Amino acid sequence: MNWMAETQARRADPRVLWSDVRSIIMLGMNYGPESDPLASLDDRQSATISVYARHRDYHDVIKGRLKLLAQWLLKQGCVAGAEVKVFVDTAPVMEKPLAAAAGLGWQGKHTNLVSREFGSWLFLGSVFTTLDIVPDAKEVDHCGVCRACLDICPTQAFDGPYKLDARRCISYLTIEHKGHIARALRPLMGNRIYGCDDCLAACPWNKFAQKAREAGLIAREDLKQPGLAMLCQLDDAGFRTLFSASPVKRIGHVRFLRNVLIAIGNSGDNGFLPLVAGKLDHVSPLVRAMAVWALGRLADAGQFAEFSARYLDQESDPDVMSEWNVLKDIEKPASAQR
Repeated sequence: MNWMAETQARRADPRVLWSDVRSIIMLGMNYGPESDPLASLDDRQSATISVYARHRDYHDVIKGRLKLLAQWLLKQGCVAGAEVKVFVDTAPVMEKPLAAAAGLGWQGKHTNLVSREFGSWLFLGSVFTTLDIVPDAKEVDHCGVCRACLDICPTQAFDGPYKLDARRCISYLTIEHKGHIARALRPLMGNRIYGCDDCLAACPWNKFAQKAREAGLIAREDLKQPGLAMLCQLDDAGFRTLFSASPVKRIGHVRFLRNVLIAIGNSGDNGFLPLVAGKLDHVSPLVRAMAVWALGRLADAGQFAEFSARYLDQESDPDVMSEWNVLKDIEKPASAQR
């Protein structure tokens, strides 16, 4: 969250980011899913990965296209000394309000861009240039009285229309947040291990959405509903191999395991206990803490007492101890936590 404060001036005025910019060209690329992106939420043996991360990293796909466009633009402009810069989530650029001002769509009540042609499934990129270009007309808001995106949010992260509290947003928690996720929010995350598509998928304008046509943005079969057991057993090298060309790799193996263990804890499946137990002595306190939490969700009283006796005396990290102590104070950990 500190990044928001640190970059406020540059986000508020693109000229602070680059003083010579005269025009900004906003572009969108469709990444619409081929099937219901929320269907995997019902399968608690599997993980749900946000649609945008089920394929090749969009930064790589879009930035190459933007560079080609920028080169073409300079040739067409025929202005000596004209310059361009391209951005795809690589600088503090307010892509969504800029895209709305350029006529690509409008910011919906979920704060994301909505297009009448592509619904909510759009990646955004920008070309900054020193060329003077006649601006397009701004798009108007077509949300009306609809609040489907607000009502579906699992963690009630919206303070109201157009107001998102990122600290409760599953996308923020699973991707950007580096520490422990609040206990009250963990059960609400279900099997979402990377991002969340609920508010996007609920938008009625998606009836006009199209499936992604760019080959690099078509979902990989192995990332549509990967099994939680397989994901939990990945070591660091296996994690990097599986997600080598995916945005998921950017969160690192430790945060990834944190998310997977929360999903396992929400599965209600006692059969995951051996995998959870295997993480109780993990080198990372963050992983150990989530293993303790998952244990409390899945183990019966006898199993919990057995694992507690085996691992609690070995623990020294205060955050992990806190997880153990919370569960110790509950007479029947499994039934009380479910």
